[in-house]
Amino acid sequence: MDELRSGNSEPKATMEKTAERIQQLKAGFRSLFGTESHVYRAPGRVNLIGEHTDYNDGFVFPAAINRFIWVAIAPRTDRKLCIYSDNFKQGAELEINRGPQKTEPEWSRYISGVAAVLRESGYSLHGANVWIQGEVPIGAGLSSSAALEVAVGFALLANSGSMTEARKLARLCQKAENEYAGTRCGIMDQLASACSRKDHALLLDCRSLEFQTLPLPANVQLVICNSMVKRELAASAYNTRRRECEEGVSVLAQKLPGVTALRDVTLEQLRNCESYVPENVYKRCRHVITENSRVNIAEAALRRNRLEDLDQAMAESHRSLRDDFQVSCPELDWLVDLANHAKGIHGARMTGAGFGGCTINLVENNEVESFRKYVSEGYRKRTGLEPDIFVCSAADGVAQVD
Repeated sequence: MDELRSGNSEPKATMEKTAERIQQLKAGFRSLFGTESHVYRAPGRVNLIGEHTDYNDGFVFPAAINRFIWVAIAPRTDRKLCIYSDNFKQGAELEINRGPQKTEPEWSRYISGVAAVLRESGYSLHGANVWIQGEVPIGAGLSSSAALEVAVGFALLANSGSMTEARKLARLCQKAENEYAGTRCGIMDQLASACSRKDHALLLDCRSLEFQTLPLPANVQLVICNSMVKRELAASAYNTRRRECEEGVSVLAQKLPGVTALRDVTLEQLRNCESYVPENVYKRCRHVITENSRVNIAEAALRRNRLEDLDQAMAESHRSLRDDFQVSCPELDWLVDLANHAKGIHGARMTGAGFGGCTINLVENNEVESFRKYVSEGYRKRTGLEPDIFVCSAADGVAQVD
């Protein structure tokens, strides 16, 4: 399960659509670069529960979704990476031997960072022409950046005749985002994009990187509601929240020997140390500690098919993200409130870093269309915005698909 994949595990109903997209990618690549190519893809992800716990050595419960970053690639004879983004209609050129470069446009920095980290880790990369096309919404909390990193990292390695273990690829891509893209993300997004399994959620211990996959209920769909609110403050606020968690660990470690992360602290211990911890930092710590417990509740709920327990855990998670971690926004709160008044709902919460982006909703199969209509109309009346609501299935991780 931990090996990087080659091949296509899609159901027959979607194979024709996938084949059509692959041919379009190859045709676009051929028209720009004049040669044939191989095609790879990596999925975005939605997090069922376990938000802002990954960089605290905690537990998370994401699922990869069947929206992907696609990469067509072919070797060059020189040491250049010539990259074209079909979404932005922009190109960029990188010199592999020069290491990370402050390239323009900004999206190319993720690729520069991945290439630099792979080289630093001992992989000999060949030059390449690269065509990128994405269907993961940007800035929506669905990990478009991690999917880009994993897809490009996988493709660059394959283009150079190299392979690596899936968890290692995820860690290298995380390092690229931390050091070269400026976001101090945890490991969840990259690992979900590299290691997930179709029709399953991925229960991940972010300290050990041990994970297991659990099947999702067959009677519910993953419905994602994009608030269409751009996460303008997300990057800086994300880093601030991380610093606040680190401050909490620093204070608590003076009172609790052996504490190296919030993963190591119980709620009772936190309460006993409340007078030593600044109020905002205390709230951040309380969210992380209780969120880890909710991930365990969600695991038990899925194993026992007790969707009512999962529903409650997701509701408590959203309240904690809103009140203790303070990363929600009115639009996300309204989407969750609307979802909780819709028919067939078995859990709703914001997902991702926050300050806009998306909610994740577990909706009974036969109520999906009525859910979409109800939430769309209610949200439009409240905000004047038209939400992007789409149904996803849980997907496999990164793979070659041509």
